[in-house]
Amino acid sequence: MKPLLALFFLAVAASARQPNVILILADDLGRGDLGCYGQKHIRTPHLDRMAAEGMKLTSHYSGNAVCAPSRCVLMTGFHPGHAFIRDNRQADNAKDMPKMGKRKHEGQFPIPDATVTMAEVFKGAGYVTGGFGKWGLGGPGSAGEPLKQGFDRWFGYNCQGVAHNFYPTYLWDNDKAIDLKNPPFPSADKLTPEEDPTKPESYKRFQGTEYSADLIAEEALKFARDNKDRPFFLYWPTTVPHLALQVPDDSLAEYEGKFDETPYPGGKGYLPHFKPRAGYAAMITRMDREIGKMMALIAELGLDDDTIFIFISDNGSLNGTHQGLGGVDAAFFNSSSGLRDGKGTLYEGGIRSPGIVRWKGKVKAGSTSDAITGFEDWMPTLLDLCGVKDKNPAGIDGASFANVLLGKAQGAREFLYREFPGYGGQQSVRMGKWKYMRTGLLRGNAKKAAKTAEELFDLETDPAETKNVLTEHPDVVEKMKAIAAREHANSADFKFPALDR
Repeated sequence: MKPLLALFFLAVAASARQPNVILILADDLGRGDLGCYGQKHIRTPHLDRMAAEGMKLTSHYSGNAVCAPSRCVLMTGFHPGHAFIRDNRQADNAKDMPKMGKRKHEGQFPIPDATVTMAEVFKGAGYVTGGFGKWGLGGPGSAGEPLKQGFDRWFGYNCQGVAHNFYPTYLWDNDKAIDLKNPPFPSADKLTPEEDPTKPESYKRFQGTEYSADLIAEEALKFARDNKDRPFFLYWPTTVPHLALQVPDDSLAEYEGKFDETPYPGGKGYLPHFKPRAGYAAMITRMDREIGKMMALIAELGLDDDTIFIFISDNGSLNGTHQGLGGVDAAFFNSSSGLRDGKGTLYEGGIRSPGIVRWKGKVKAGSTSDAITGFEDWMPTLLDLCGVKDKNPAGIDGASFANVLLGKAQGAREFLYREFPGYGGQQSVRMGKWKYMRTGLLRGNAKKAAKTAEELFDLETDPAETKNVLTEHPDVVEKMKAIAAREHANSADFKFPALDR
């Protein structure tokens, strides 16, 4: 009986293990860039398998329309009307970003020390925490740097601007900058008059020998391997497929000759690329390959049943407003999967994110959900799934949708609120099938909208937001305007005059 009892208690202990969490955040990836969401040109076999073995979310929303504010929503559980970071903004170097040795000032406006992040909550629940990729919530030496916000381990970029180059001269290894064997060149460089744009050799100087995305993936794999015997929270905010278009030649070769190409010599932001369509596709497929390595490692370590995989994107693709930026042809790839506009806007193409969740044996394979969910919901949802929902910070806007993932009944969300002071000033509310939009909230700049516009869309019949039905449903509009007015809180650091009380 004793051997049997021992086996019994081992089984109980194994079943009681808190699951690992691997949260993968893509950068500027439209949901249409993945095969499981309809992509026809770009191969993403491992993410497609993740979706086939788990759940695909079809009404999942990024935290905001651009990088830093979206990541703040994800990390803190507050929607954009309450979150601390409301727009991309470099730090005040003199005040917020102490110079770190020989490195120049870098990093975005930092979240305060008092901010409670997802990493801090998981750490408090007994998890070892690691982040690998791009941070963007506070530069080195500031209150917002990763090691001061709950991460035991950090490797990658701190600053979003530095991350515009996949062959940087350095990366951050915890709080130390490590030199890489890459030549220095500006991330917005372009071909000189002496360099022939029709010749591939003209573009070679925009490559190095150490590709940052590979180095970051290697460190993420090492973290999982090193911590296989205890629960871990692994945050992997990859820089793919954010510009610049750069990818090693072996990946580019997979798409050579697949598309009609027009070389991008520079001049419209970011670095030149000889075969921009192939470059974009190759970056995504290489990212998918690295995710496949992580899935294989977790299976090899015997942790498949004890690991929750999540894949999302920080905002939409470079469609619409940003079409052609840096050589990216989002229209050709249908990166927004038919949704309106892209990055920088609160239209569906700017904030509708892919959402894939795989937890073997817990989340039903091949399932799909159209439940309305957002980045603010991930912290309470993951804490719920991990059996530590009592650790959920008080007062956040996010709510657990664990029941959705586990195939159980869950009530409909009352509303999902978004605001963004950038790109002319925008505000949106999603309530059931309805989407209320205001644009042009900030005037006086020739580059911004000339006047405020109001729109109401029925996303059930018009997912591409082509028909404004505002005047036909005044009762709906009044309800949504009341929500929009209620959900904005003033920010001393990110003023929004049109909304501030």
